Amino acid sequence: MIDFRPVLWVIVVLLAPFCAAMGMPLAIDIINKNQDWQVFAWSGGFTLLFAALLTNAYRATADRLTLQQAFLMTVSAWVIIPAFAALPFFFSELELSLTDSYFEAMSGLTTTGSTVISGLDNAPPGLLIWRALLQWLGGIGIVVMAVAVLPMLQIGGMQVFHMESSDTSDKILPRAGQIIGALSLLYLGLTIACVIALLLTGLSAFDAIAHAMTTVATGGFSTKDASVGHFNSWQAETVITCFMFLAALPFVAFLKMGQGNLRAMTRDAQAKFFAALVGILVVGIATWLSVEKGYSPVESLRYASFNVISIITGTGYASVDYGSWGAFSANFFFVIMFIGGCAGSTSCGIKVFRFQVLIATFGRVMRQVYTPHRVYLPRFNGVPITQEIFSSVLSFFILFLVSFVVLAISLAATGLDPITAMSGAGTALANVGPGLGNTIGPAGNFQDLNTGAKWLLCLGMLLGRLELFTVLVLFHPAFRRL
Repeated sequence: MIDFRPVLWVIVVLLAPFCAAMGMPLAIDIINKNQDWQVFAWSGGFTLLFAALLTNAYRATADRLTLQQAFLMTVSAWVIIPAFAALPFFFSELELSLTDSYFEAMSGLTTTGSTVISGLDNAPPGLLIWRALLQWLGGIGIVVMAVAVLPMLQIGGMQVFHMESSDTSDKILPRAGQIIGALSLLYLGLTIACVIALLLTGLSAFDAIAHAMTTVATGGFSTKDASVGHFNSWQAETVITCFMFLAALPFVAFLKMGQGNLRAMTRDAQAKFFAALVGILVVGIATWLSVEKGYSPVESLRYASFNVISIITGTGYASVDYGSWGAFSANFFFVIMFIGGCAGSTSCGIKVFRFQVLIATFGRVMRQVYTPHRVYLPRFNGVPITQEIFSSVLSFFILFLVSFVVLAISLAATGLDPITAMSGAGTALANVGPGLGNTIGPAGNFQDLNTGAKWLLCLGMLLGRLELFTVLVLFHPAFRRL
């Protein structure tokens, strides 16, 4: 039998920050004389009461978790916490249904950025900042999970970072707890820097804080229906573009730079590959916009850089409706949404390191064709790519494709048209936000989807955020024998 007490204890510990976080929107609503402050008071009180009851019933420590408990803890936290985070949406003046409330909370915590709320420009300020807070808290949770949990569980090739961290973590900071603390301070520092930069562009303090939190989290929730395009400010778009890019880089490399290794980022294989890829894509789309759509070179670079980085990092902001640019742009953005940023960042998607592992391994195969007697061992960031790592990465790609097909077919079965079903499945698994078409495209939202489709998308967001295997392994018959 699995001992659930340590798992429940961890969930209690994780619920505590959410109780405290509800104080921020509560205060904002009081300042703005909005009656929704009562919603956060009741929601925070109920969450605190639930946590207290669990504490009394399951007093335990989680210093040592078995592999079973680690999987259960990870999945349970990302299923249960959104239920409590959904309470303010459910009881707010927006009167969202239970399905819509959970959808919005799951989208926030997984930093997907899909929304069912219309009329954001006139929504209660406390609720808007709560959406931003969910993405901000989810973002740091993703970084910690990528550094401390997924390498241990050996999910989809993440063991390459476990090997790397076992060699170098002691050189960064002496204990894992200190690394997590340093990551949190770095995350907070990036957010504060983004707030200051956005204030200098002319955004209000409220909009600057909300957008800074969702930018660094690469989440994409905005305070406006038109997203960042509402401000029509190239200065704000430039700031957000820069911070989206920074948030998609490996955070551990930033820590190494802070410890004096100033070339840590430029020596990181992921960071170099990601920067080169983004540069090529931005230049390519900017050129296409200039030649085919008649934009000036400056406008082309502005729209290309913002929207390409927004989609490839999984942020999901939109400065223009790129769906109106035609079939090529729609297909282009649909493809790059799957790529993602670097592992160990807040970005979403498949992650560039997996593409690098495949490229390096296929390169070895090609070399062996014309030099069959030569032994060549491909490496990633100095770590040998063994057959186990390659198989793990390849299995992830296959499972991602199968999950996409199954989810798209399931969404179509609920009555969605093919474009909405396929792009909805893609944007959920890649945790991007906007899909394609008039309904869930960059100019729309997910409000009009049926209830079944929304719950399927919630499952897709969970699968994508937890790297597929973490969730699906729970249903494998061998899980009980771990």
